[in-house]
Amino acid sequence: MSNTITDISSSINWDEIRNDFTVLNQSINGKPLVYLDNGASSQMPLSVSDRIDAYHKNEHANVHRGIHSLSQKATDAYEATRSIVRDFINAGSLEEVIFTTGTTDSINLVAQCYGRKFFQEGDEIIVSEMEHHANIVPWQMIAEERGATLKVIPMTDSGELDMDAYSSMLSDKTKMVAVVHISNVLGTVNPVEQIIKEAHKRDIPVLVDGAQAVPHSQVDVQALDTDFYTFSAHKMCGPTGFGVLYGKKDLLNNMPPYRGGGDMIDKVTFEKTTWNDLPFKFEAGTPPISAGVGFAAAIQYLSKIGMDNIAAREAELLLYATKAMSSIERLKIIGTAKNKASVISFLLDGIHPTDAGTILDQEGIAVRTGHHCAQPIMQHYDIPGTLRASISFYNNEEDIDRLVEGIKTVKEFFG
Repeated sequence: MSNTITDISSSINWDEIRNDFTVLNQSINGKPLVYLDNGASSQMPLSVSDRIDAYHKNEHANVHRGIHSLSQKATDAYEATRSIVRDFINAGSLEEVIFTTGTTDSINLVAQCYGRKFFQEGDEIIVSEMEHHANIVPWQMIAEERGATLKVIPMTDSGELDMDAYSSMLSDKTKMVAVVHISNVLGTVNPVEQIIKEAHKRDIPVLVDGAQAVPHSQVDVQALDTDFYTFSAHKMCGPTGFGVLYGKKDLLNNMPPYRGGGDMIDKVTFEKTTWNDLPFKFEAGTPPISAGVGFAAAIQYLSKIGMDNIAAREAELLLYATKAMSSIERLKIIGTAKNKASVISFLLDGIHPTDAGTILDQEGIAVRTGHHCAQPIMQHYDIPGTLRASISFYNNEEDIDRLVEGIKTVKEFFG
């Protein structure tokens, strides 16, 4: 079995935790790996991969359909994940926890199911300038279909939303506000509580893209009073292909299903089909069972460390990295909001991000380059893309030092 974290308190041995991630022990191009692409996908601890492996070896069967013991065992394990997720985000009930393939799927579900029923010609949908494409394109698609219009909250050059502009945009025409909790490019932590409160004054529902927030901080959906909240397992030490849509029960009950097929039905005849109860109404077909079981293990792993401890550790590393990188000549950090999570996007004067990222990879340093599925942000700054270092709790100061040295190597290479 894997190494496990035991008796974690306020005095945490972060080096011991790092040992749970065996992928970090490898070399890339002959250099020890420095993994700073956690915003795209975090790494998986041994306890999670062991749990997935155990499911495949000992528990594999289809869920919700069999009376035999193995099917019931698999169903119990899979549905236990729903209870763990409910507690983790403080959802009001199990019915409000919908399993999807990830954040993108969750947003598409709301756009299609809510939008097809409630959006009409002339209605308005508000998003922000710093959204990931996953929280832009689905709303564009349903807006075009229904004759609605997309409105965009502008942001400042520091990477903060113009909240006065947002307040002035809300009107009787507004039928949905969809905003990112933490920007995957800028690291900006948006004031979603205020955004939700302002929208609710006009009875406007709000969807929050929490893909970059849930892995790094404690999220309480009831305290936020958000109507919909979305996130993905693979950004929080879990497997790919699995995610969550939280939705308030009354809203979900009033939405038609997204896909048809097994599990989401109550009764099927050729004349008419009726739908299953929540949450199964939105979960057609055989789900990614092993991913769901693995996600439960990932949440348990994060919870044992403590989300407050994770947030504090990442804040330390962000401060350390920001200071170190700010001292490098010809390096510009993109996104300097006062309230930031552990993401640093940057440019090196005269060097294309892709070229710089290639040299860093030769040094064993994994960062992201490009537009990060957020082209409107790049258009705001009139740049082709950035390099992005996204930090997780299992990173350390040595990783940051290696990044700084790698950047210096890039500058030397390109003169």
